[in-house]
Amino acid sequence: MHYQDIGEGPVLVFGHSYLWDHTMWADQIAALSQSYRCIVPDCWGHGQSMVAPAATRSFADYARDVLALLDALSIETFSLVGLSSGGMWATEIAIQAPTRVQALILMDTFVALEPQVAHAKYFNMIETVESAQRFTPEAVDFIVPLHASTQSANSDWLMAFKDRLLAMGPEQACALAKMGRMVYGRRDMFEEAEELTIPTLIMVGAEDKMRPVLESYLMHDGIVGSELVVLPGAGHMINLEQPDVVTQHLSAFLNKHVLTMAS
Repeated sequence: MHYQDIGEGPVLVFGHSYLWDHTMWADQIAALSQSYRCIVPDCWGHGQSMVAPAATRSFADYARDVLALLDALSIETFSLVGLSSGGMWATEIAIQAPTRVQALILMDTFVALEPQVAHAKYFNMIETVESAQRFTPEAVDFIVPLHASTQSANSDWLMAFKDRLLAMGPEQACALAKMGRMVYGRRDMFEEAEELTIPTLIMVGAEDKMRPVLESYLMHDGIVGSELVVLPGAGHMINLEQPDVVTQHLSAFLNKHVLTMAS
């Protein structure tokens, strides 16, 4: 598992979105690493990480993999910042090791089962990729618009994402399809998440096509004491669309619940 380890202070563990990698957090890491130690892994099959081991078949398994990484780094307590699939496995970690987690930030994510209609669409896309052993133009045309708001539809970062998918070789395409089955076939964590007593911030883009705002309201209602921030004009990749705004919200929440406690 490839990871970045940047900065000093209380530990933040970042989870990137499915099909992305650690580089999507560059703006947030640049700011937060001034006060925190940032651990930023590439999920299996993504970025510079290897294909998921045979024993890793679910997000619960992957959460144990990340906990093993943190154990190897002698990190006992930490906070979790996850966007989309990163928020899903971050929730698995919080459920498995609640006493180790100081704060939980869930961005553009949903911790219950994938809704049936979306589940069918995403698994159809995954099967197309597995069959072709690449991200076909049709698959890419389905995936890319889901990540954008109206304002970011022609952004440089979105076009670079599209080009990267189209250029991907068979081995990584199949590795990502394997992880996609974990993402969209995840278990229902909602009731266990409701039992958490960890300070929790939920953030979502008002125009998120992949994780509709209603899902974040449901999580906010279920997780006692959680805070909810809805960003107008933003889609699924809020940290890329509105990097400064997102970083400000992260800093304020973490300073309140983590940095103040550490000092």
